[in-house]
Amino acid sequence: MSVLVYTENENGTFKKAALEAASYAKGVADMLGTSVTAVAFNTEEVGALAAYGVDKVLTINDDKLKAFSAAAYADAIKQAVAKESSEVIVVSSSADSKYLAPILAVHLEAGYATNVVALPEGVTPFKVKRTAFTNKAFNHTEITTAIKIIGLSTNSFGLKEHSVSQTIEAFAPSLNDADFAVEVVSVDKATDKVSIADAEIVVSGGRGLKGPENWHMIEDLATVLGAATACSKPVSDMGWRPHGEHVGQTGKPVASNLYIAIGVSGAIQHLAGINASKVKVVINNDPEAPFFKAADYGVVGDAFEVVPELIEKLKEFKASNA
Repeated sequence: MSVLVYTENENGTFKKAALEAASYAKGVADMLGTSVTAVAFNTEEVGALAAYGVDKVLTINDDKLKAFSAAAYADAIKQAVAKESSEVIVVSSSADSKYLAPILAVHLEAGYATNVVALPEGVTPFKVKRTAFTNKAFNHTEITTAIKIIGLSTNSFGLKEHSVSQTIEAFAPSLNDADFAVEVVSVDKATDKVSIADAEIVVSGGRGLKGPENWHMIEDLATVLGAATACSKPVSDMGWRPHGEHVGQTGKPVASNLYIAIGVSGAIQHLAGINASKVKVVINNDPEAPFFKAADYGVVGDAFEVVPELIEKLKEFKASNA
């Protein structure tokens, strides 16, 4: 009865969220006195999971599963759960996992707790701590079903190395045509940038930048920091930036370790989407901007003066500490 973890990868390389989920699964397994089994699709790099406490990996190699399909992946994981007699399944809070987990929960008649931020408070009864009200509060949820699915909030647990010896087993689930009712025709992705979902640091810009021609400041700062770039809703609505970079309640949620907002006023919808970030920094020339009330650090000043100077100082710091 191992704890099962779904480990996402991109082009065969495990995402940070997958390693965090594996770390969390190891913590739960230790509480239950059992082992960790990972399910990995179409990757040869499964050995990397051993460093995060994964004792066994079920590898699924199927060309039909190269593109993510929530129904097919859920069916495959359901069969892995049955094979391993797992009662706890851990997934990340990625977009793919949020599509997959509810389907899996229906298949397994399992309780599904989202936005979990810590190891269970206890296993009898099984209670987990979760964020609520767009990360403004916590609740403590008891999962009473025989099988439990935990959706781990991004960057809440961190990576915990715990090397173990590992066994690898090929697994070929039986899939049917109904699993592929939705067909992926193509995937368009900006491969040269850090994705918002996986980023440790996010640099975001708002209308205070005055126009798309000034966006190079956001990109230059992001390059120095190794960060992803994001924007407020008005910026994407005006066409300055693609909608895929819009963060907020109606855009993508962000749970980075550092979130830097430049020229963003801080509307409640924007703050709701970034509240899970650990440290929030705002640069704005309006001292009354709502963002200052939510920020950990604030700079009142003209972004066109502050940001270039910040970039230069960071370059100097990196050069002297290389």
